Amino acid sequence: MGHPLTDDIQWLPPNPADLFYSKNIVKICAPMVRYSKLAFRSLVRKYGCDLCYTPMIVAADFVKSAKARDSEFTTNQGDQPLVVQFAAKEAQVLADAARLVCPFAGGIDVNCGCPQRWAMSEGYGACLINKPELVSDMVKTVRNQVENPSFTVSIKIRIHSDINQTVDLCRKAEAAGVSWITVHGRLTEERHQPVHYDSIKIIKESLSIPVVANGDIKSLKEAEDICHVTGADGVMAARGLLANPAMFAGYDETPLTCIQDWIEIALEHGTPFTCFHHHLIYMMERITSKQEKRVFNVLSSTSAVLEYLKEYYGV
Repeated sequence: MGHPLTDDIQWLPPNPADLFYSKNIVKICAPMVRYSKLAFRSLVRKYGCDLCYTPMIVAADFVKSAKARDSEFTTNQGDQPLVVQFAAKEAQVLADAARLVCPFAGGIDVNCGCPQRWAMSEGYGACLINKPELVSDMVKTVRNQVENPSFTVSIKIRIHSDINQTVDLCRKAEAAGVSWITVHGRLTEERHQPVHYDSIKIIKESLSIPVVANGDIKSLKEAEDICHVTGADGVMAARGLLANPAMFAGYDETPLTCIQDWIEIALEHGTPFTCFHHHLIYMMERITSKQEKRVFNVLSSTSAVLEYLKEYYGV
């Protein structure tokens, strides 16, 4: 099942919100440009990841172009529960995109947290945290137009310097019917500064819907500690999972079995070499010496990578 939107076969996707009522901590793979595609989602699901997001997709392009739909969204029956993340700034366009993916995913997420300049200049991403009425309208419109009542609508946000503003945004989204909110605990302009977990705690205490904590989670123990500190119902990881896709299964670094699994999954999915190689560079960051990195990171073909891993790691 490569491109579901052009295939006739459909299935009934599970409701991702059910996870929040049946598990202690919901462990989530973040939307990552270029990286959180089907093959990588298949890998992290083998190692304790409960829910995966697609990379961010621009809703307007997705609705307009069959070519965009084919290249941006691939899934299969094993890739569940799944949330499709959209960049959107118009409620109707988002609802149209949601209706297209509804037969193949459990929900959509609105990106209200991307701090990249191009996204903000187009009216997408983190600039939406200053438009609570628009965010509420987008949530409501999807709720009203998608016929499946178990289809979820979530948002992923960053925080304001005045946390009361963020709480106001979240309460308005909650009133509009948002299923849960993921909070990246940084301001829009912050990149590698410490995460404001205290702000996530305040948001969680102000709402009755699930809240997911996001930002700098690099191990299962950290995930558990952050949930304990913030009261969050789940955690979302990005770079932590890139570096160690087995993180949620309790591994401190990528085990060789996980590297072997990645090779098999990536080859089966026809993953382009650059993506296949980049994932391995991330996964092997903690287990290779500087000298090994110099050799491995410049390999330029799948066969060279496979040969190297077999010779030096027995994979």
